[in-house]
Amino acid sequence: MGTMRSSAVAVAARKQQLLPCLALLLLAGAASAQAQKYNAVFNFGDSITDTGNLCTSGKPTAITFTQPPYGETYFGTPTCRCSDGRVIVDFLSTKFGVPFLPPSKANGTDFKQGANMAITGATAMDAPFFRGLGLSDKIWNNGPISFQIQWFQQIAATVCGNDCKRYLRESLVVFGEFGGNDYNAMLFGNYNPDQASRYTTKIVNTIIRGVEKVVAMGARDVVVPGVLPIGCFPIYLTVYGTNSSADYDALGCLRKFNDLSTFHNNLLQAKIARLRKRYGRAARIMYADFYSAVYDMVQNPKKYGTCTRGTLVPT
Repeated sequence: MGTMRSSAVAVAARKQQLLPCLALLLLAGAASAQAQKYNAVFNFGDSITDTGNLCTSGKPTAITFTQPPYGETYFGTPTCRCSDGRVIVDFLSTKFGVPFLPPSKANGTDFKQGANMAITGATAMDAPFFRGLGLSDKIWNNGPISFQIQWFQQIAATVCGNDCKRYLRESLVVFGEFGGNDYNAMLFGNYNPDQASRYTTKIVNTIIRGVEKVVAMGARDVVVPGVLPIGCFPIYLTVYGTNSSADYDALGCLRKFNDLSTFHNNLLQAKIARLRKRYGRAARIMYADFYSAVYDMVQNPKKYGTCTRGTLVPT
């Protein structure tokens, strides 16, 4: 069983290195379905896409990603991105011909071509939710969805004033991934996956309400990513590894943890399908399937090549 776990850790680590390339392919493919050109890109989320919101008042020295080797393969210096180079939205910005998205909390910044509300540690749910579960000490909660919506509203007021519906209709909005940190707080706070799943409906409904708010503001093209296969993550494999082969799938990932991710994603897709019916042609709400593609990358890494300086290189 130890061999199976160590193998899964190795491929999961490789998956994390390739995530920026994978996410680029997923999101760009969905968003450019009709060769759309956007005047701006607006992003919401957590550490997967944070481009510096956590460091707008300075770089905390106690945080690892403000130190080398972060940033060394592209920017040449740490930029408060949780990557050694670019993150997902950096690739999207390049694809659609807009500058790298500035952090929304950066004062005096021009946001006419986009802004990034994502911040490391962000959750879908607000702080009172976690306090009610006795988990306040397990989260950062620097900017849940409700906060990020407020930041977006403030930026929109300065960028498009009274004509935001037309402006946002010609922009791309990436909403998430959200939910990962909510589950992290529970799972590292002595909740098991079955117990955490009791709150999935609340988490997904919060995500959907956030999508509804940006659509109400005028957004037309909205990409909503699902959560990742956390049962393949090295930290989960290390902390929750067992000696029972029944707890692992054929790849060596923890079944129950991946079942939680799958449950979340299935419910999210069902809710998105309802939104599509409600809005019709008034909005294009697209689901980005991070789970399936990441799992396939972990299972078949050679098929995806390697990620070098943000470029997908076939092997």
